Amino acid sequence: MKRLLSSLSLSLSLLILVSMLIPSKVHAVDISVGATTWYAWMVRDYSEGDGTFKAKLDPAFFYGPVLSVKLNDDFNFTFIYLYGKFDATMSAPGVDLKLIFKRQDADLALNYKLNNYFKIFAGIKYIGHSMLWVRDEETIEHNGYGPGLGISLTFPITDNVFILGNIGGIYLWGNGKSTGHGKLANYNESGVNSTLSLAYYIASASTTVSLGGRFQYFKSDYDYSSGTMWYKNKIYGATLMATYSFSI
Repeated sequence: MKRLLSSLSLSLSLLILVSMLIPSKVHAVDISVGATTWYAWMVRDYSEGDGTFKAKLDPAFFYGPVLSVKLNDDFNFTFIYLYGKFDATMSAPGVDLKLIFKRQDADLALNYKLNNYFKIFAGIKYIGHSMLWVRDEETIEHNGYGPGLGISLTFPITDNVFILGNIGGIYLWGNGKSTGHGKLANYNESGVNSTLSLAYYIASASTTVSLGGRFQYFKSDYDYSSGTMWYKNKIYGATLMATYSFSI
């Protein structure tokens, strides 16, 4: 909850700053608020020493708030936060370790309209996760921040139906710590995030509902004093979002 409040505070601060720096062409500001969910599967491969292993994670729901603010005809600001929890088994030679994997995912971006179909965006990405080892009751936390850059598409099929898509790259820096051992290692992550959905605008309710899918891949490289370790993560699944729009 503290990280969510910090992310929201950062979002509002950035919005105020951008509003001051970018001259508005209109007096009204269009705002969309809502919620999103992501039913996702996760595959996690990792290396330790000379071996390569795999984590089996049960599918889980992510959920969280969505905010979009249109500053003028060219610029808009977006914020999405997702939280989810997986039950997982870490497989190693001769042993399977049970753990609970909690994950947070937040995107804060400024979008620029290129034409009626495409926008480019740049912003800040946050990925945080904690792993509770059931056997040892030890929690390991990892938190990373960094820039993201990409392009998005809005393609109208009818007046009320649209295809929405985006793809972007991310690069994060962070560190890990353990309840039993303190700080463990610094790490960096690089990857890609993409979505594709079909959206329907309900004019009478000023509400947009979209259904689609999301795929995320990233590799985490850890720098331990005893050597290096990496994780390769693939997360994919179905998304559902609903937002209500109004002007102030």
